[in-house]
Amino acid sequence: MVTRTALTGIAGLTSLALVGQSGAITPLEWGPGPLTVSALPRVVYTAHRGGAREVPENSMTGLMTAYERGTAQVLDLDTRILRDGTMVVMHDATLNRTTYMGGPVHALDRRDWQGVRLRPKDTLPGSWRSERPPTLAEVLDRFGGRVVLMLEAKDPRSLRAIAAMLRERGLTRSVLVNSNHPAVALRSHRLGLLSQLWRSAHQMRTDRPARWRPFVDVLDVDHKARDRDLVRAVRSGIPRVWAHTVVTPAQRDRALALGCDGIITDAPGRLARVRVRPWGRRQGQHGQGQGQRGAMP
Repeated sequence: MVTRTALTGIAGLTSLALVGQSGAITPLEWGPGPLTVSALPRVVYTAHRGGAREVPENSMTGLMTAYERGTAQVLDLDTRILRDGTMVVMHDATLNRTTYMGGPVHALDRRDWQGVRLRPKDTLPGSWRSERPPTLAEVLDRFGGRVVLMLEAKDPRSLRAIAAMLRERGLTRSVLVNSNHPAVALRSHRLGLLSQLWRSAHQMRTDRPARWRPFVDVLDVDHKARDRDLVRAVRSGIPRVWAHTVVTPAQRDRALALGCDGIITDAPGRLARVRVRPWGRRQGQHGQGQGQRGAMP
């Protein structure tokens, strides 16, 4: 396992390679323009919160580790807004679970944020040191254009700020903005962003996803949903349907066999490089070629 100490050096060298005289990021691998969602492969793997079973979630070191390992084409993170408008990377509304501090995230300002330190889980493989959780600007400037990002806007009121940050960096086609609310997905679309909508297994029982086709770019479905609900999502006409949050090969195989073309996982290192097995008789129930579509590209 690469520790944070080693990765700090990697990250620093990467930053030096990317930042030109103007201070703007130049994605070396992809020429003068950023990598966009349209360039993703047929089957996509997303490192959920960076791969929360393998790295400290929503940390810069975790995201860098997922990126360097190359086991996911998309890096996922969560965003919240501080009281002074600063956008930060954090899943929970409070600091209690993932840091050494407590209290609501929105009560802090940028100066306060400098003192926050993440608390890596003891169950993670390897050795991880505590670090400050990044701001959204730091993540965009480190990874923007080099890899597709997927951010969940935990505070819908932050959408305009997110849109401004993405436009300023030329990343509106490289970052998916995720929410559980169709109305927020519609607002994202109207702001010129790529919209992603996630739905729980319970919600999917009554959802009619074809209604969202005009404004949703990625439908993010619960792998625990019934077969019929997953198939309805796949047949909705929404361009991409990705299953969350997958942690076992069997869960992955079922989602891909039913027609999903993306896997959102806490364990990308475990799942992304394993060839998909046929999903038994369920393949035949949903048409020819489902298993073929689910195979690793």
